[in-house]
Amino acid sequence: MDKIKMSTPLVEMDGDEMTRVLWKLIKEELLIPFVELKTEYYDLGLEYRNETEDQVTIDSALATKKYGVAVKCATITPNADRVKEYNLKEMWKSPNGTIRAILDGTVFRAPIIVKGIEPYVRNWQKPITIARHAYGDVYKAAEMKIPAAGKCELVYTKENGEEVRELIHEFKGPGILQGIHNLNSSIESFARSCFNFAVDTRQDLWFSSKDTISKKYDHTFKDIFQEIYEKEYAKRFKELGIEYFYTLIDDAVARVIRSNGGFIWACKNYDGDVMSDMLATAFGSLSMMTSVLVSPDGKYEYEAAHGTVQRHYYKHLKGEETSTNPLATIFAWTGALRKRGELDNIQELSVFAGIDTVEAGKMTKDLALITNLSYVESLNTEEFIKAVRKTLEAAL
Repeated sequence: MDKIKMSTPLVEMDGDEMTRVLWKLIKEELLIPFVELKTEYYDLGLEYRNETEDQVTIDSALATKKYGVAVKCATITPNADRVKEYNLKEMWKSPNGTIRAILDGTVFRAPIIVKGIEPYVRNWQKPITIARHAYGDVYKAAEMKIPAAGKCELVYTKENGEEVRELIHEFKGPGILQGIHNLNSSIESFARSCFNFAVDTRQDLWFSSKDTISKKYDHTFKDIFQEIYEKEYAKRFKELGIEYFYTLIDDAVARVIRSNGGFIWACKNYDGDVMSDMLATAFGSLSMMTSVLVSPDGKYEYEAAHGTVQRHYYKHLKGEETSTNPLATIFAWTGALRKRGELDNIQELSVFAGIDTVEAGKMTKDLALITNLSYVESLNTEEFIKAVRKTLEAAL
């Protein structure tokens, strides 16, 4: 058959460790044989980020703003151990955080639902999508170790030099301190992205924070969401028969567990980070969750929700067999190709998928251990990707 042609490039962001190995396999086995792949390539592997002093990450985000659709491999956010391991010039920031800030985007994460992989919460019948704010909070925090007794204050200096002070704590001995911030403009973009996504998918939208304790910080989130909803979206929600409501984060957790699923749960940055991993695991596997960054002006960046699978990578380097689940990375590519095809009116780019392979009983070890299918063939990483290729060839 003729290869599917593309008219506009995808922005391709390569990554680190085992997911970088998967990235190459997926392209060779599932994409290049079927698509005349057009990408603008950026190497976000830690070595090249270090070589370019992280300029490559900024360039990839700007390219996403230009072309509108990107696909990203998982990347390392270095800690002190990684600085030593890779001989880094400095402890570079999270590439995801940098990209999110430039695109002003919201991260939407949803589980990949497959027959035979049942949720641990037995009443969850439909996917639950986490909408994660992608700016500020602890991810842009200033931190300080307090060595001894002393007074710590928040200080806001106006442009005219006038100061406003708020006591944080009178330390009697050593301690720690953290200052976080957010922007009204970013919260507004977050709210509109969530409301738009709810309208597009016709799902209820929940938003949760802790405004009873954080009466200024979290309450501002609550107020901005409510104001935008009432002014811009209430009528549309009513017409579609969907609902928006606010609740405390602890109440939301209880409601989520009792629910049947099928809604969007909007969370602040850290809450979304934690709850998306909880949901992914509770739906079956952390490796079975999609992630898409959506900007308010309609730019999309697709990636897997999991990390670089460091443990499997070290086994791979020793020549040992691995059974790394590539489905979330495959879905990052298929999501990006589908969106590119939608924007360019190329319907053929939406045919790629790997679920049929799993539902036929062929899967990686992590899924084989939890499936309730009667016939299961546990495959290593390369075997599974080749099995997906056979499924794809049959579908095409």
